[in-house]
Amino acid sequence: MNDQSNQMYKVLFHNQGQIYEVYARSIYQSDLYGFIEVEDYVFGSRTKVVIDPGEDKLRSEFEGVQRSFIPMHAIIRIDEVEKEGIAKITDGKAGNVTPFPMPMPSDGGKK
Repeated sequence: MNDQSNQMYKVLFHNQGQIYEVYARSIYQSDLYGFIEVEDYVFGSRTKVVIDPGEDKLRSEFEGVQRSFIPMHAIIRIDEVEKEGIAKITDGKAGNVTPFPMPMPSDGGKK
């Protein structure tokens, strides 16, 4: 495979009804049971003339984040890729992927 310093991963996961597709250099099982750690997010260069608004939204959302802990049941897929692609957010309602059911508090989480 690739040299470890050149590894790149594409991570697809559910987040609040949407599907996030991000690229990162480090992914591993967390010491927190049931979580995957994602580090070293990679986004396209800001020197491009055309800026994708979806990627820009993700860039601003993960700006300053050193590490994310993503629940394993939210992960759709992790791929090792040769180079980064375009990070994006898509609507999670379309398609044939159904997220794992989540328990909802009876009071709507207002306690």
